[in-house]
Amino acid sequence: MATNPTFQLFSSTNDKSSQGSGLGLRFFDSPEPALPPSPPPVEVLSSEASFSVDFAVDKVTIGDVTLLKGRVNTKEVFGLPNSDLVPGVYEGGLKLWEGSIDLVKALEKVTQSGNVSFSGKRVLELGCGHALPGIYACLKGADATHLQDFNAEVLRCLTIPNVNANLSKNSSPVSLGETEVRFFAGEWSEVHQLLPLVNDGETDKKGVYDIILMAETIYSIPAQKSLYELIKRCLAYPDGSVYMAAKKYYFGVGGGTRQFLSMIKKDGVLASSLVSEVTDGSSNMREVWKLSYK
Repeated sequence: MATNPTFQLFSSTNDKSSQGSGLGLRFFDSPEPALPPSPPPVEVLSSEASFSVDFAVDKVTIGDVTLLKGRVNTKEVFGLPNSDLVPGVYEGGLKLWEGSIDLVKALEKVTQSGNVSFSGKRVLELGCGHALPGIYACLKGADATHLQDFNAEVLRCLTIPNVNANLSKNSSPVSLGETEVRFFAGEWSEVHQLLPLVNDGETDKKGVYDIILMAETIYSIPAQKSLYELIKRCLAYPDGSVYMAAKKYYFGVGGGTRQFLSMIKKDGVLASSLVSEVTDGSSNMREVWKLSYK
């Protein structure tokens, strides 16, 4: 893995340094390396949590909500130096991105206002990493919460331990069965093969996800189409909603909310509405959007 190119993509909550334009120029001027074949999609059982890497937790306060943020070492898990991603190998799931915090803040706001209820809902978080938005859904009474990440290693070493730490802290461990929590690894073009609540073109569109959550998932333009197609496969019709946190622009890689929303508008299936925006001066503008059927 050490021969794969690594990229510092954008700032995380542990790295507030902004990325200069030089990275973007190098990214676009250099030919893209051939990506290794993606591993097949797989369900990772909660019993498969790894105890072979050091796992520590910190408290993170998000408005009135206090959650636990797990910490593991990228080099220990993947044999890689500190980096945001290695395309096709590691997609940054071990870092806590700003968008995850923004999304939990937005969810707390809309639940307190009564505009959203997680009680009894079936929730899917895409590109979950620490899974703080998914954990929030669990704590708010979701009937089922399914968590997806590109890397099975992220799920085993970080996501599952972090979910258990948070739910145990709130006297709701996964093992009690109070909410169904399941974990799925794989790329967006393939993981629908395993997700249990997916519509594969049946006329009866019941039995799919009421709420889809995702943060910092739209930085890669080549991956956006498969992500959007997955959303349409998974989202309950006609009342399902997507809550998406992302940056307005991801400098150097081309993605961002404007580009993604333009694709959605052209498709004509989903409508979008702005939930919140964050301009804290530490990075470019961040936004949370709601997507729903027209």
